[in-house]
Amino acid sequence: MSTTMKATETTLTGERADLNQALANARHFLRFTAQNLTDEQASTRTTVSELTIGGLVKHVRSVEQVWQQFMLHGKSAMGWGDADFYDMPPEAMEAIEAEFSMQPGETLQSLLDSYAEIAAATDALLADIDLDAKHELPKAPWFVDTHWSVRRALLHIIAETTQHAGHADIIRESLDGQKSMG
Repeated sequence: MSTTMKATETTLTGERADLNQALANARHFLRFTAQNLTDEQASTRTTVSELTIGGLVKHVRSVEQVWQQFMLHGKSAMGWGDADFYDMPPEAMEAIEAEFSMQPGETLQSLLDSYAEIAAATDALLADIDLDAKHELPKAPWFVDTHWSVRRALLHIIAETTQHAGHADIIRESLDGQKSMG
């Protein structure tokens, strides 16, 4: 697999370096799990779950992009407009569901390439964004809080990527026995 994610050009220190490295590690394990798969394998379900490795890459890419926009512009930039989860039109809900699977014409490589571009933009953003800036969250069943800082959004991207890298590892092991670790 030729796709690599470039580290930010700016030398980060302290908390910013730690956040960047944690995110880079999580991204690495997801990409590593997807290496050398065909598009057919990447879109194959191996459990009762709807999840596939390609769908997970696509979802994590989308999540990072949405939270990147949240960090810059708040909830209105998250793709829902000013709507809350409960007011989302059906087509928006369908788009969210479609981000968990590879659609006709999508390839694993194109998803990984797009993910690398989004990751590079997040890394560049991390260099000088105000980590304490806060934005209102949309109302949704998975949010307990009403506002998140940029720092919290970055931590969410790290957690989401790590969680789904673990899902991908299970799927990959079921596909062909390959393990990301061990």
